[in-house]
Order: sequence, then structure tokens, then C-alpha cells
Amino acid sequence: MLPLYDALHQQPRLRHVLVRHEQAAVHAAQGYARSTGKLGVVFVTSGPGMSNTTTGLLDALCDSVPVLCISGQVATSLIGTDAFQECDAIGISRPVTKWNAQLRESDSVQAVVRKAFAVALGGRPGPVLLDFPKDLQLRCVEPAAAGAEQPVQPDRASPHKPIPRASIHAAARAIRQARRPVPDDPGGLRAS
Repeated sequence: MLPLYDALHQQPRLRHVLVRHEQAAVHAAQGYARSTGKLGVVFVTSGPGMSNTTTGLLDALCDSVPVLCISGQVATSLIGTDAFQECDAIGISRPVTKWNAQLRESDSVQAVVRKAFAVALGGRPGPVLLDFPKDLQLRCVEPAAAGAEQPVQPDRASPHKPIPRASIHAAARAIRQARRPVPDDPGGLRAS
């Protein structure tokens, strides 16, 4: 992740918060997303660093919190060779993210990052993971041409539908009229 950190250092408008563990980083990003309504972003190193994010990513998935996790990865030429700290970030993160991708070409970085933002924020929000090989981190990418850059549009494949007011009132009435909505011993779980 060092090349990305070097690039981050050149962007004074971005605030970086250093944490001591990757799981804590994801939880901190969740807190940021929950309190601001914006996307929380996490940088983690490859291998064990990436695998340490799974608890936080699962929590974000369960609670519909938009988080972008960017994990480092070995150079593309070393993927699949059991290189130092190489791991199957895509396989590990698949069950705990809405979407994940591994960057393979420097020309696709901007498009894939834009898609990650749109997926994380769109429909039912949730976590996404981008696995970023070190050789691609080191390459220069031309910024989008002036005027060509489109604002990130959330994926609206499954928009939230407003609940009819009559349904809300009916549910409130049912709750007010309930006398014992949860039995003392649901399903006979009490020890005898």
C-alpha cells in the first residue's frame, strides 16, 4: 500500500486517520459513514491485513453501511505464485461484501473505482472491496479529461421504495394493541 499512501500524502484535502488494526479500520470507516452519510474508505495491506477486515466488512454488510475497502496485493505477475503476503482477497471478501474486484490494468482504475463508489452507495448500501496490485499502484494514470468526469451515480438497481403511510399507521396500531408480543418462553427454550 505504500505507493497509494505516497499518493495520498500529495492530497492535503483528504484526511487520513491511522489505526492500529485492520478490523478497527473498517469499524472506524463504518462510524464515519454512519455519522456523515458518506462513504467510509479503508486502506489495508495485502494478505493478513486484508483478511483481518472480514469481521468489519460483514458487520457493514449486515447493517447496510457503505464502506470501500482498498486492499494491497502483490504485483500482477506474482498473483497465483504464493508470493509473500499474497492471498485470495476476492474469494475471502466475496461473502462479506456487496461487490468486489481486483484491478488488472491501470487504464481501468478510474472506471472500477467509480463503479465501487456507485455500488457501495446504491440500492441497499454496503461494503465493497478493491484489490489493488502493487505494480498498478506504481503506474501513472492520466486524470479524467476536464468536463469528461461524471459525478458518481449510485447504482439504482434496487431503490428503496417509500412505505405507504397507512401501512406505518397500521403497524403502530398493532404494536400499541399487543399485550404479549413475545412469549415468556418462545419455543420452550427455558430449562426445566
